Amino acid sequence: MGAESPEPFFSILTTAYRTEQYLPEAIESVLSQTRGDWELIVVDNGYSDDIARIVGTYADDHRIGLIRQANRGYGGGVTAAAGTARGRVLTVLDSDDLLRPDFCERVGAVFEAEPHVAAVGCDATLFGFGDGTERGYLRSISYRNRKRHVDVPLTFSDVLGGIVPYYSGAVRRDVWNAVGGYTAPAGVEEDVLLWLRITAAGWDVRLLDDRLARCRVRADSSSRDPSRVEAFDERLQATFLSLAGGPVQRRAVDPTLRRLRYHQSLRRARWALLEGDVRSARRAARTAFGQKPSLRAATVVSALAVAPGVLRRVHPLKQHLSGTVRRYGVAGARIVRPVRGSG
Repeated sequence: MGAESPEPFFSILTTAYRTEQYLPEAIESVLSQTRGDWELIVVDNGYSDDIARIVGTYADDHRIGLIRQANRGYGGGVTAAAGTARGRVLTVLDSDDLLRPDFCERVGAVFEAEPHVAAVGCDATLFGFGDGTERGYLRSISYRNRKRHVDVPLTFSDVLGGIVPYYSGAVRRDVWNAVGGYTAPAGVEEDVLLWLRITAAGWDVRLLDDRLARCRVRADSSSRDPSRVEAFDERLQATFLSLAGGPVQRRAVDPTLRRLRYHQSLRRARWALLEGDVRSARRAARTAFGQKPSLRAATVVSALAVAPGVLRRVHPLKQHLSGTVRRYGVAGARIVRPVRGSG
């Protein structure tokens, strides 16, 4: 990335750790952009010779650069990339995800039409599920207002209420710096906190309903590990609570917290049942019903109440509960991601 190159409009920030098999595809998705005034900054977050070699194969393209550093975690990797960015707007791209070819063109058009806009979010396609299906990110967070117009700003209450844009939105560099970017206290989700900070400060944020990115749900994803799902749930709840200090903000975030805890409790019920712990499954199901007295939660509570506790007779219920969790167990707000760019 030579000093003589013109200032790009987009700075795309990618931190990579143990994602060597996916990184080339991520880079190619950037190269496929129909708009070419971008730079891609890849952070080798842990001194991987393979990552350095992969990025090195693109050395003839001055728009692609590499930073090598000790592993500073996901946020530390993104922050390192942001520190060298020259673009007007910053976009985070995980090293196992992809941008659609028209991402820069579509998002850039919003900024150019309305220069006061601080950030632009978008929808994405979730892919990589074992059954070969693909799903919309906004639908996974229960956002159903598909007719929302890009001219309608996204508010702090919207984000507190769970309408969190896909992480690969674009944020003006001056706004990113003003709110602290991905610098965050331990125990929160940096990308969610970024959107909360921007909207809390009153900046104009827009949301494109189009799926302009592709998010990979990997076989080694945290969603396969109950302990990591639990940790994610706690981080997500802490993130929403971090900017909901006053009574007005707390009232806005309460429905989201209830939804998070509802899905969390259903997952706990499922896991306990799979372990043969019917008592804990019943307790978790009752907690889910207390957070959201839905028909499904009531069905699970009733089924567990009448189950004899003999494991051979629990199997059909396991499958029923598993189906319920598959449909609604998206960490209350989004599919649980792998640990991104960190150890």
